[in-house]
Amino acid sequence: MIKHSDINSLDLHNQIRQKQICLGGNLNLKIYGTLGCKSGKRMKKQNRVFFGSEEEALERNFRPCGHCLKEKYKIWKNGLVRL
Repeated sequence: MIKHSDINSLDLHNQIRQKQICLGGNLNLKIYGTLGCKSGKRMKKQNRVFFGSEEEALERNFRPCGHCLKEKYKIWKNGLVRL
């Protein structure tokens, strides 16, 4: 997990291009989603974190976003997957 406030813009873009970062999350709400999610783009920089994989986000007890990951969110909400 990388905090947005701990990485400069150039390094962030390079890691996204190299597929080292593929998901973003909200540290306060414990939600992760795609980098293109509208909800994720609106959050404050100090709350934003980045993940290299979905497994990493789940290991840190983040849940899927209800907007950009609807199917995964429904599974999580129905209790079929424990985080």
